[in-house]
Amino acid sequence: MRKVFQEELTQVGDQLLEISRLVSEALKKATTSFEVADVDLAQDVIAADARIDFLQNSLDERAIDILALQGPVASDLRMIVGSLRMSASLERMGDLARHIAQLARLRFPSTVIPAPMTATFTRMAELDQIIADKLSVLLETRDLEVARDILKANSEINDLHLSVFKAIASPDWAESAATTVDVALASRYFERFADHGVSVAQKVTYLVTGAWQPYGNSELS
Repeated sequence: MRKVFQEELTQVGDQLLEISRLVSEALKKATTSFEVADVDLAQDVIAADARIDFLQNSLDERAIDILALQGPVASDLRMIVGSLRMSASLERMGDLARHIAQLARLRFPSTVIPAPMTATFTRMAELDQIIADKLSVLLETRDLEVARDILKANSEINDLHLSVFKAIASPDWAESAATTVDVALASRYFERFADHGVSVAQKVTYLVTGAWQPYGNSELS
C-alpha cells in the first residue's frame, strides 16, 4: 500500500513539472507573438491554454483523492497541499501568457508596445522566461539556489513595472488612450506572471525546509 502511495505522490510531482514546462513554452510563444505581431503564434498560445487547464484539474483531482483515501501526514501532507496551491499558480501563469498573446492578436498587424518602450518590455519578457524555465528546474531538483534566482528576477521585474507606470503618468507621455491601456495591461501581465512564479518558489522552499517565507521578502533562506 505504501508503494502505491509513493507512486501517486511521484505522479503528482510529474504532473506539476509537465504543467510548468507547458507554461514556459506558452510564455516563449506569447512573448514572440507580442514582440513581432505574429497572430498565428498568438492563436497557438490561446488554444494551447486548454491543455494547461486540463492538467491542473487532473492534478487537483488526483491530489484530493490522495488526501481522502491515504490520509497523508507530515511532509507527505505538505507535498499534497503544496501541489494543489502550486498547480493553481502555474495555471494562472498559463492564463497570463494567454492574455499577452490575446493582446498581440488584438493589435495585429501592429505591435502592442510603442517603440520607446520596446527595450523595457523585451527585458520583462526575458526575466519572465528565466523565471518560467527555472521553475521547471526547481520543481525537479528542489535546489533553493534556483529559488533565489527566481526572486532576483522578480525584483528586477517589479522595478521595470514601476518604471512603466511612471512613464505613462509623465506629462511627456503622448500615446493614445488605447495604447496607454495596452501598455498598462501588458506590464501588469508580465509582473503578475513573475509574482506567481515566486509563489511557486515559496511553496517549494516550504516543502524543503518546513519553514514559510513571507511573500515579498528579498531572499529565500
